[in-house]
Amino acid sequence: MDQPPDADDASLPRARLTVRALAAPLRQQVVDRLRTAVISGDLAPGQRLTERELIDRVGVSRTVIREALRQLESEGLVETVPNKGPVVRALSRSEAVDLYRIRASLEALAARLFIERAPAEALDRLAAALRDVEAAYKAGAADGILAAKNRFYAVLFDGAGSDVLSSMLGGLHARIWRWRAVGLSHADRSRARSTQAIRGLRELVAAIRAGDAAAAEQAIREDTAAAAQEVMRLVGMTDA
Repeated sequence: MDQPPDADDASLPRARLTVRALAAPLRQQVVDRLRTAVISGDLAPGQRLTERELIDRVGVSRTVIREALRQLESEGLVETVPNKGPVVRALSRSEAVDLYRIRASLEALAARLFIERAPAEALDRLAAALRDVEAAYKAGAADGILAAKNRFYAVLFDGAGSDVLSSMLGGLHARIWRWRAVGLSHADRSRARSTQAIRGLRELVAAIRAGDAAAAEQAIREDTAAAAQEVMRLVGMTDA
């Protein structure tokens, strides 16, 4: 039985989340909208996500909302709290440290496999994706940078030729997406970090082009460590 709205529900932000009939499946549209709301902070850490409120705001059935919340829970963006229900998961430093360490290891493996398996045209696509990232940084919009970097890594992971690794990285990036968004959109973001990020991707592509797996892995590990350090500085968290 549905629980009646209570005082906590009033704090839900009123940003429009209504989805339209597009080519993508309806459930995926809802997942994408809710994920964006969490990453952007429109749905804040600790915020209750009541089904009735989301149904009214998104304009879809209870079944679709429940499926979307389960997907976001699997991505680590939502958690179910006893006697409270689904809430937006709060960020913690310890989680971020683990995620960035795992990310470095898996992406380093992806770079090595790319060198071993990817055809020449895949390297051309990777170079083109890098140019898109550079253009996005020049434009300066956080959402554009995030989208361009996601496309770059999609090309890298595809070229690695491992469905198992791609699946693992897909789940990891879904969980780390919010941290990356914080690092790109924070008002106190270091300008030097943008230059550093571009340099790291250039070094990665150059190492892949040279067939130097060790250098490619090193470039990824160094850039990931720098990204983690920047996010920790911006968020100013202690271990939780």
